[in-house]
Amino acid sequence: MCRGLTQGSITSVRSTAVQTSDGKDIIPGCEPWSAEGGTHGALVLHGFTGNPQGLRGLAEAFAAAGFTVDLPLLPGHGTSVDDMLGTDWRDWSATAEAAYESLAARCERVVVAGLSMGGTLTAWLGTRHPEIAGLVFVNPAMDVPEEMVKALEDLVAAGTDRIPAVGNDVADPAAREKAYDATPLRPLLSLAAAAAAVREDLAKITCPALILTSTQDHVVSPGDSDLLAERIGGPVERVTLERSYHVATLDYDKDLINEKAVGFARRVTQ
Repeated sequence: MCRGLTQGSITSVRSTAVQTSDGKDIIPGCEPWSAEGGTHGALVLHGFTGNPQGLRGLAEAFAAAGFTVDLPLLPGHGTSVDDMLGTDWRDWSATAEAAYESLAARCERVVVAGLSMGGTLTAWLGTRHPEIAGLVFVNPAMDVPEEMVKALEDLVAAGTDRIPAVGNDVADPAAREKAYDATPLRPLLSLAAAAAAVREDLAKITCPALILTSTQDHVVSPGDSDLLAERIGGPVERVTLERSYHVATLDYDKDLINEKAVGFARRVTQ
């Protein structure tokens, strides 16, 4: 447990699940991950059709800095895209909320970090929990254009349940994201609706925020980060990622992200 431990120590690391709670086999390397450390916590949230593999390096950086860390596997992810078809924002947000509540019960202060849809969830938690010490966003998904929503709705009405994914959007040829190779449409529409609702509440976020944005992103527009920065009610720090695409946590700027995120987390939990 993290209460009473010295910041900088890690007492245990857990990445043992091979199946989800409903018996689905997890893709090797995509398991949830956690580390028990000091009195401050870090919740790390992955993106849509992604899994903890894409954020593992950031989670380990928080743990190495002494934070107690939880990197959950969101429902429908990390197994097969078929498993994701029956899930939506209610499932992912419930998992994020439960993970946050668990950390908050064990730790004095908690920071939340997320990539893409993980950023949407990070903002959602920030609007609900003013006690959060700080929020870290990496290429957050905050706005699905109306014309895209309409096109997706038309596809669903025509009986299409998935389209090819823009997966592994990474500039570094040596890196690979173990994301799904298809995008489930109904779940994506639920994300679009949730993002629209979260946008309306962004002024409720009053804690410090760190926003890291790739200049080249083939999945989420960099303008989503601008929207977030403009509407958040608290202080905002921005970092530009010049060498990375969407999954920047696996890309050329991953070390910069880890450095900036850990430094930010240390400052806001002092």
